[in-house]
Amino acid sequence: MTTFAVVGAGWRAGFFWRAAAGLDGLDCVGAVVRTPRELPVPTFGTLQECLSAARPDFVVTSTPWPVTPEVIREAVGHGLPVLAETPPAPDLEGLRALWSDVGESGLVQVAEQYLLMPSHAARLALVRSGAIGTPGQVQVSSTHQYHAVSMMRGFLGVGRGPVTVRATRTTAPLVDPLVRDAWSGDDTAHDAGTVLATVDFGDGRSGLYDFTDNQWHNQLRFRRLLVRGSHGELMDDEVVRLAAPETILRSRITRYTSGRDLDLDGFDTEHLSWEGQVLYRNPYRGRRWMDEEIAIATLLEQTAAWVRGEGEPPYPLADGIFDHRVALAVEEALATDRTVRTGAEPWDG
Repeated sequence: MTTFAVVGAGWRAGFFWRAAAGLDGLDCVGAVVRTPRELPVPTFGTLQECLSAARPDFVVTSTPWPVTPEVIREAVGHGLPVLAETPPAPDLEGLRALWSDVGESGLVQVAEQYLLMPSHAARLALVRSGAIGTPGQVQVSSTHQYHAVSMMRGFLGVGRGPVTVRATRTTAPLVDPLVRDAWSGDDTAHDAGTVLATVDFGDGRSGLYDFTDNQWHNQLRFRRLLVRGSHGELMDDEVVRLAAPETILRSRITRYTSGRDLDLDGFDTEHLSWEGQVLYRNPYRGRRWMDEEIAIATLLEQTAAWVRGEGEPPYPLADGIFDHRVALAVEEALATDRTVRTGAEPWDG
């Protein structure tokens, strides 16, 4: 049994202990909270108290941006592996200081889960199969900042290094009918900002960032993903490609779900396939989890395997820091209305 504790007790923290409750071989032994409260796991007032009483194998930080670096430092000081919620530090100065303090420890992973979601995992498998040739550009319009950068890099297969960023922001009326987990009750249009940015990773590889305020939850805006390759492109779940000389094919990624019509097995994601190939199988069939829960459970199991020395690091601190560094460059380009070129950093490579 591999065990972990969560530092924090907010909305995001609950995803981790709920996932652990549905996983074999993984147990959440407690949560570190500032003020006493009733939770489905034991609570502790400090990390030291948690370590002494529960002895977790790793900790998950689910804390506000300014708090996360201090929790990471404390855990690493105890020699404890960490899975840190994004981003690992709020600003460039904080990223550099955190890397200086704990970067060489090898104990810190970042909870970047987007490419572990079933749809994205299937799309990534298709792109990596070479079906659309060499990917050259990724356009992301679904999530913000570091998450979008992580998706760009994952589909492009690029590492960490200097980038060139250009950005602009426009404003237009938009109804915002949903907040994070409920209807807003407001059907009045309010001004919403949209950020468009280009990220040049070099060597002919680039990303287009397109995000409207609250686009994660606003169902009046589509989530869009476009991956352009040398021999075709992937647009959401539709693929166009050059399959042979003078032969262009169009096809779709399809998700098979149980529980429809007279299928009485219960509603669940089974697998995603393309042209007769299964690209992704849900490893948690029967639990009826949504995509976010599947991604977080996958991330937790990958982290546990890494802690046991049985798996690769799921998302090293250097990658999480780099993603947010690029996101900060987008903000700088917006604020200055200038092209921003980032320099080499100690976490690059």
